[in-house]
Order: sequence, then C-alpha cells, then structure tokens
Amino acid sequence: MSDLLHLLENTPFTSDLCVKCNICTAHCTVAPHTDLFPGPKHVGPQAQRMRQPGAPSVDHSVDYCSGCGICTLVCPHGVRVMEINTQAKAAMVETHGISLRNWFLGRNEVWGRLGTPFAPLLNFGTGNRVLRWAAEKTFRVSARAPLPRWAGYTFRGWWVRRQARRGIRGEKAAEACDPARTVVYFHGCATNAYEPHVGRTAIAVLEHLGFEVIVPPLRCCGLPMQSNGDFKAARHYARENVAWLEPYARRGIPIVGTAASCMMALKGDYIHILNMSDAATQAVAAGVWDFMEFLRHLHTIGRLDTNFRRIDRRLPYHAPCQLKAHGIGRPALDVLALIPGLEMEEIDADCCGICGTYGFKAEKRAISEAVGQPIVEHVRAGGHDQVVCDTETCRWQIRSLTGAETFHPVMLIAEAYGLRMAEIDDPPRQPGA
Repeated sequence: MSDLLHLLENTPFTSDLCVKCNICTAHCTVAPHTDLFPGPKHVGPQAQRMRQPGAPSVDHSVDYCSGCGICTLVCPHGVRVMEINTQAKAAMVETHGISLRNWFLGRNEVWGRLGTPFAPLLNFGTGNRVLRWAAEKTFRVSARAPLPRWAGYTFRGWWVRRQARRGIRGEKAAEACDPARTVVYFHGCATNAYEPHVGRTAIAVLEHLGFEVIVPPLRCCGLPMQSNGDFKAARHYARENVAWLEPYARRGIPIVGTAASCMMALKGDYIHILNMSDAATQAVAAGVWDFMEFLRHLHTIGRLDTNFRRIDRRLPYHAPCQLKAHGIGRPALDVLALIPGLEMEEIDADCCGICGTYGFKAEKRAISEAVGQPIVEHVRAGGHDQVVCDTETCRWQIRSLTGAETFHPVMLIAEAYGLRMAEIDDPPRQPGA
C-alpha cells in the first residue's frame, strides 16, 4: 500500500471531529475572493468523508486552497483542515499527474542553483514585460508575480569559501560539537540563491553571540513540492535533510533557520502532512527553531546579548501564515522590542497571499493580490517605505504589492549589534579558537 493511501486511510478520524461550525470558512483568506473555492470545510473534512482510499478527489476545487493554514489554526476541535486539503491535492497528482508548470515551481532549489552563473541574463528576463507575458501565455506563470532575482553567488558557495579561508574543511561531526555552544543553520533554497545576505547576517549574529555554526550540505525543505501535491519528491528531500540533521538533533544541538516556511516543514509538515512519523524525523522536529524564536529563547535563559545600539525608527511587521502555524506567537516582535528607539507595529493581515508558489500561478494571481490588500492598505496609510517580514516569498509579495523595501528581522538585530559586512564575511577568531 502506498504512503498516500496510508495517509487517506488515517485521515477520516480527524475529519470526523469536524462539527461543520464554519469557523474555518469564516477565516479563510481565499473563499471571499473567488467562487471557485467553496471554503476549507467543504473541500477538506466534509469532502474527506466521501473519499475512499485510492479514489480520485471528489472536488477539484481543492486546488484553489492556498495552504495558508489559517483554517487549521482557528479550528476549535483540532481538525487539521489544511493538511487534509494538501493530502487531497496529492491524491489528485497521483491520479492525474503533475503539470509541467507545477513541477517547475516545485524545483526552486534546482533553478536557483543552475541559474546562478547566468544571474544577469535571468534577472533581465524576469524584469522584461514581454518575456514575462510570453511565460504567462506558455507556462501559466503570472506576469505580475514577484519572481526573485538571482544574487549571482550562492550562500553555500560563500560559506565553503569562508570556511576554507579559515582553514576549515567540511563540517564538524555532531559528536565533536559542544551542544551548549553550537548551532546548525538551515538556510533554505531561497536564501541560498536569491538572498544570501540574509544567511550571512544570520551567521554573523550567531557568532556574535558566541556560537559555532554548522551548515551541513542540506537540500530544499520540500515544501514547494509538497504544496503542489508532489509528495514523492518532497519525501525524498525530507529524508535527506533528516539524515543530515538527526545526529545533531540527537546531541541537543539547535537547528535554526531564517525561513519560517522551511522551519515549519521541518517542525511539523514532515510528520503531519508527509506522514514521516519515524523516530529520526521526530527527533529533528523537536530540535528545530525559527531564528527569532531562538533569540527569544536565549533572552529567556539570560544568554542573549542585549547591548543594542539605538535605532530610531517605526516599522510595520507582517507575521507570515507559516510563522503563525508554529504556534509560537510573534518572537520577532518580542526580540525587536529590546532595541532602544525601535517601534514595531504588526499589520492586521492573516496572509500576504503568495503562499509559497500559489501566487505565482496565472489563474490564482488575482486572488493572491486580493488576499494581500490589507497589507497594502496598512503600508500606504502609514506612509511606510519599509516592511519587516520573516519569510522570503512573503517579502517578495509585499515588495511587489506596495513598492516598499522588505527585509528579515535579523537585519535589524545585526544593525543594533553594529555588525558590518566585512565582519560578516570573515569575523575575527574567538580567543583560544
């Protein structure tokens, strides 16, 4: 029996907890903006009761679920509505196959890496209206979607060169690490190819706090493939990541990342959606921290350096839906509140609308933009030209919709510590190192 059939056979129990209260539909970010999606209850727990293992989905409107996860968060009975919908998408893919467009969007890691040597040419193409129009007509990738720009180098390439300059070859084995002074950094594929400066800054902050950073040769978290119903590929990537991370997790070494979506995949999706409930996956999940969550934890136990420089600025902050799915509150706001002079205001919006690859699809772009309008209204009403957000695709979406500069909270932490790029590239060795 396939893993997918096992998923479907074990889902009805949680489906039967649904009492059809419609709270999930009332909070759905997509349903108010299109008649093509009747709501998470209808295509999730309600439809699940009529699905049989191995049978195709009873309603293809499930494809319009963005996967934001708000329905799961608000369900008073603990029904994993979004997870049920995502599994139904996988059943459709298993039955009908995956489109070329969705397969392409799920391989962000591959295109990011292969495109790096051709960054100037590709960046020209993604910014050219004629080429974008042609891509929409041919591949159904929206001409308005906020495609990222290649950095021209990768975070991993930078890391390997930096380690070589310091005389370090390869990564230290878990057994040789001090769990109290070591952190594993999970950079994700977006940081690797498009925003390596975020990873470099995260490394600098962790080293400033006295940690030795380990960066194993990790793969994409698998979320882009998972959200497009390609569970087979997503599990392949997930298993590779678990194999690399388990030895460190078993030693109690924190696994920290700056992409809230990637960290949610490691924390929960591997278990609750991909059904990887083995001991190794659970051990890794237990050791995963969002970056700002980890800093907040350090502050709680008295290990965070709070000797911050003053930053006199008022900035809006958007908490991505993937971060909300962690169930950890707003760690970025908690930590940034420690910086003198800095005022943060949370934007009242459940979702920016991009939802990974959802907002890149031509037929869903208008829905995506409509979902993101509360953010646009907040930014424009406040006259803001900068927005802080924890997830890459959300930052690209907000930048596209508002024209504002967007950046990860770690950039403010580095600024408050007075860290400069030269120190980030090659920091001084710790005494005795």
